[in-house]
Amino acid sequence: MTAPDPTDIEEYLAGVDGRRAEELRLLHSVIRTSAPGFAPVLVESGGAPLLGYGLLPYKSKSMKQPSEWPVVSLAPRKNYVSLYISAVIDGRYVPEIHADRLGKVSCGKSCIRFKRLTDLNLDAIGEILADLEKRWRAGEKLYGEH
Repeated sequence: MTAPDPTDIEEYLAGVDGRRAEELRLLHSVIRTSAPGFAPVLVESGGAPLLGYGLLPYKSKSMKQPSEWPVVSLAPRKNYVSLYISAVIDGRYVPEIHADRLGKVSCGKSCIRFKRLTDLNLDAIGEILADLEKRWRAGEKLYGEH
């Protein structure tokens, strides 16, 4: 996959409706500031594009061939925003590890869902992403077979 033209990212963000667009722009800025080494990329997931960051080699147990997947990705939904942090540290997904620090959100294994950006602890997200980028630069494997 090649890096998207910056206008593609802008078009993606411009295609989001209302308050969600402003929230995604702010979160995009937090991600880019906290983990500048994770380059933005548009990826398809279930027929809907995601705005991803830090495309890395990935292979799950069910995959026959390795692929690539972003460490972090954003997806606007009808009633909330999903922030995916797909990295695994010590056998646990990062959102699970930090669930108590993330604010008034709903956490899955790799997914953080929130209705309003003010519900998400942006300082914690910034710290978590900066740590992930530091680990990545040090050569730590952020993905593994799950």
